[in-house]
Amino acid sequence: MTKTKEHAGGTVSLVYQCRLPLSTRTVTYLADLLRGHLKAIRSRWRALPAGRIATIVLAVLRHDRRLADMAGGSDVSAATVRRWRDELIALLATKAPRLDRALKKIARRGGEVVLIDGTLIPTQRRTGTANRPNYSGKHHRHGLHVLALTDERGRVIWISAARPGRTHDITAARRDRILAHLRDAGLGALADLGFPGLDGDPDDPVVVTGFKATRARKLTTSEKEANRALAAGRAPVEHGFAHLKNWRILTKLRTDPARATGLLRALFVLTNLEAAC
Repeated sequence: MTKTKEHAGGTVSLVYQCRLPLSTRTVTYLADLLRGHLKAIRSRWRALPAGRIATIVLAVLRHDRRLADMAGGSDVSAATVRRWRDELIALLATKAPRLDRALKKIARRGGEVVLIDGTLIPTQRRTGTANRPNYSGKHHRHGLHVLALTDERGRVIWISAARPGRTHDITAARRDRILAHLRDAGLGALADLGFPGLDGDPDDPVVVTGFKATRARKLTTSEKEANRALAAGRAPVEHGFAHLKNWRILTKLRTDPARATGLLRALFVLTNLEAAC
């Protein structure tokens, strides 16, 4: 039996073009970031120019293109595209601000409150006991829990590390010491009913949540009105998550969950770049 790498008779590799709905500023920023990195590590060669590499990586992130598909259209290997993707994700993730600095920046601008919420990023269901914590009973699916803060307009200013899907919003907030950081910055926060009890100071509350009904106690008319007003004030945080999830690679993560934090922070930086354009 003879092995050959040639295509079967009458077949050719077809390449198609696809529109990338991103600004040239984002592509330029990513290309300049790569050029600076290559200069710092004294790497003199890549298979493609920095601008082309940036475009390929953005297509992978925005459209969730398969690495082998992008590699075939650029005449490189899938392993090469994977290295480019991981390299640029790591560079972008370092640009994500820390929580304390993000809050102090809002305070310097004259802001008074931020919006806080959590979401689930769906992942593939993997076998084994190690993946059981990633199952969210609330959403009835496997995923990773992420906490985010936005300003009053819905622009994401900070994003937490990715945690197992069963993590509760208030648990994640306590681990990140969000209440202490808010007090240090002199800011308040609007939150949903996933955060009751986070702020234990009734005289000087920092985190404002709505009223929750129980089987034994129904909400009064004034409490319902307060909940509606709070929901209207919190609406921009949902818009912030929607902009982040425009990156279709988050539709269902196929990457290693251990790499999810870097990916989310990289997409957070890219989302803010697009919002500034």
